[in-house]
Order: sequence, then C-alpha cells, then structure tokens
Amino acid sequence: MPILVSGAVALDHIMVFPDYFKNHILPDKLQTLNVSFNITSLKTHFGGTAGNIAFYLKMLGEDPLILATAGSDFGPYADWLDRHGISRDGIRVFDDVRTAQGFVTTDLDHSQIWAFYEGAMARAHEARVEDVQEEASFAIVSANGKQAMIEHGRKLKERGISTYIDPSHGLPILDRGELLELIDGSALYIVNDYEWSLTLEKTGCGEDELISRCDAVVITRGVKGSVIHTGNERVEIPPVAASKVVDPTGCGDAYRAGLIAGRARGLSFEIAGRMGSLLGSYQVEVEGTQNLVLTLDEFRKRYEREFGSRL
Repeated sequence: MPILVSGAVALDHIMVFPDYFKNHILPDKLQTLNVSFNITSLKTHFGGTAGNIAFYLKMLGEDPLILATAGSDFGPYADWLDRHGISRDGIRVFDDVRTAQGFVTTDLDHSQIWAFYEGAMARAHEARVEDVQEEASFAIVSANGKQAMIEHGRKLKERGISTYIDPSHGLPILDRGELLELIDGSALYIVNDYEWSLTLEKTGCGEDELISRCDAVVITRGVKGSVIHTGNERVEIPPVAASKVVDPTGCGDAYRAGLIAGRARGLSFEIAGRMGSLLGSYQVEVEGTQNLVLTLDEFRKRYEREFGSRL
C-alpha cells in the first residue's frame, strides 16, 4: 500500500553566504533591521516538503503518493518525478500560477534564513484527500497551505489512516485551535526543538498534556539527535555523524522519511528513529535536496556499522 505524502511541491533556490549572520545582525537593532548579504552561490533544486519526503521514501524502497498542487512551470519537476517512479496522480496543476518557490540563504554556521512564495500551494486544499483512489497505509501532513493542512489532517484521521503531523514551516500560520486539532488523535507529531517550544507557547499546554493528545511525539535536536515520546516511554535516538557537512537543507525531510519507512514496516520507534537519523546524516553530505544517490543495500550496511545491528 502507498504512503500518502501531503505537503508542498516547490522549487528551492539555495544561496550560500560565505560569512556568519551573527556578524551582521545587531540584536539591539532588530526593530530597524536592514541587512544585505552578498551571495557567492545560487542553485535551484526540486524541493518542497512533500516532494522531498516522497523522494527519500522511494529511495528506501517505499511507494509514496504525493498529494499537492503545482503551477505552470511544473513540467521539469513532473519529468523528474516520473524518472524516479514517484506517483504524481495526486498533484493538481494550475496553469494560472507558478509552483511554490523557497528561497534560503545558508551561512558558514549552517544557519538558514528562509522566504517562501506560496504560488500554487495557496490552493493546496483543492487537491483533496477524497479524490485519492488508492488506500494508503500511512500518511504525513507536512507544511502546506493552512486550509490544506487542516482539512487533510481531518480527513485522513476520519478514514482511520495512521497520520503523522509535521507542520514545520507552516507552524506559525496555525492558531491554537487549529494546531490542537491537527495534533489530537494523530499517530505522531514531529517537530524540531525550536518548533516544540513554539508549539508549547501557541497551545498553552504542558509537555505531558500535548504528548497525551497523540500516540507519539518526535522532537529532533540537530547534532544532539532526537527524542521520541510514546505514552510514558522516552526513546533517545543518537545522532549519526556525517562524513562532511555540506548543506543542511532537506535533512529534516530525510529524517521523516526514514522514520515513516521504518514504522510502515512495523519496526519499533527506536529502530525507525535510527533510520531517520541515518538518512538525515546522508542528506547533509550533499548539496541541495533530492540530489542524494543511495542504494538500500548501502543504507543497510551503514546502519549496521553505526548501530551494531541489522535492519
């Protein structure tokens, strides 16, 4: 059965700033911030949360089905998905707008500043769960248009599909009630440590209460690894050191794909979390999203080297 991946399909414009943001942003002048960064590298990659997660799932031997919207410039991306055998039956294309575009600047600390043009993503709710004919085993609701995230999460849970909620860049646009609706009854809520703090602030709930509202909560912590809360159990997932750090873009999406792939195969949260940690480590070793080249056999062998057990 396919894994339904709801979220953005976008073009990522990745820029490298050969310095540190902290050297150019004055904390006491944030109210009048006016800075410009001279960029030495600009490349465009196929991306978006749904596109990236689907790409990594396919790499791990899963069958992803993207539910998203795209615009008049989608042709090259569509060809890319076709070449990689990723279903785009759930992607609606609108010719009167452009595909969503992400613009990110990364400094030498691998800190990032993002700007995002919605484009076709603003109409993502028009790609409806009800129109998906195939029955999915798992689903993830990742960053997307606000209405799409809410409606897709609601419909997927109503259909009894194990649904992961991953708001990431979409978290700031959700109000308290909307965020709690997404979390309630989900199979898993996944955020990074900053987004977890923002979730606590937005909802006004304590950690224990939020964890009790869904089956599991995953908090990724960069080089410190991640932690998975399932009921009263806390599972620490160690980080996997990258052979070299080239670009952090897409690392979180790779982690999510590894986690979902593991759970879809009936593996424990500990093993699935380790799969996510390993795939995220692979991703930071390459520049841009959807450029990773990796066989499932290579992945399994490195998993055994890193964790001392076989997949």
